[in-house]
Amino acid sequence: MAEETNRADGRATGELRPVTLERGVGLYAEGSCLITAGRTRVLCMASVEQGVPPWRKGRGEGWVTAEYSMLPRATNTRNRRERKEVGGRTQEIQRLIGRSLRGCVDMAAMGEWTVTLDCDVLQADGGTRTASITGGAVALYDACAWLQQRAGLSATPFSHFVAAISGGIVDGAVVLDLDYAEDVRAEVDLNVVAREGGGLIEVQGTGEHGDFTPEQLSALVGLASGAIRDLNARQRAAVGG
Repeated sequence: MAEETNRADGRATGELRPVTLERGVGLYAEGSCLITAGRTRVLCMASVEQGVPPWRKGRGEGWVTAEYSMLPRATNTRNRRERKEVGGRTQEIQRLIGRSLRGCVDMAAMGEWTVTLDCDVLQADGGTRTASITGGAVALYDACAWLQQRAGLSATPFSHFVAAISGGIVDGAVVLDLDYAEDVRAEVDLNVVAREGGGLIEVQGTGEHGDFTPEQLSALVGLASGAIRDLNARQRAAVGG
C-alpha cells in the first residue's frame, strides 16, 4: 500500500492524477483522443496515408510515426513556436512516442499504410510525453479500425494497448506521476512505457541530482507497472471494452 506523503495535491506516493480519455474529438482525423492527466492536456490526432517511407517500400508492412509539439502558452510563460527546425528535446520526445506506439500494431497485418500521430500539448504540468503515448494509443486504435474498414484488411492491425507514466524520487520518497513542481526538484526522474500484459517497451531514468540504487529503480518500475495496468484498463474502457 502506498504511503502517505506531503505532496501538494494530497496524493499518496503511488497514486495517479485524475485521468480522462475523450475519444473521437477530431472531426476529420481517422482517430483522435484528448487526454487529461491532472492539469496536463494533450490532443492526439491520428492521420492515415497510403504508402510508407522509401526505405520500407516493397516489404508489405506499414509504419507508425509521431510528431510532438507544445502550444506557445501551454506553460506559465510563452515559448516560441518551432517553425524552421525542430529542437533536440522535441525530436527525442517524438521518437519516443513513435517507438512506443509501434508496439501497438502488427506492421505485417497493416499493409503499406502509414499512421502519423500528432500530439499537441494544450497545457503542460508534467508528464506530457507519457500522456502523449497513452492518449496516442487510443487515437491509433481508431485509425487501425478505419484501416480495417476502408482498406479491406481482414482484421485490425492493432494488437495491444501501450501506456506510459512517469515516476521519480522527490524529497527522498519514491513517487508516481510527477507534476511539474515535483519534476523540477526530483532527485531521480523516470519514464516507463509498457504494453498490456506487462511487457516493458522502454525505461528512461536519470539521476538528476546524484545517483540511485537498483532497489529504488525496482520500486519505481513496480509502481509504474501497476499504474500502466490501470491506464490500459482505462484505454479499453474508452474504446468500449
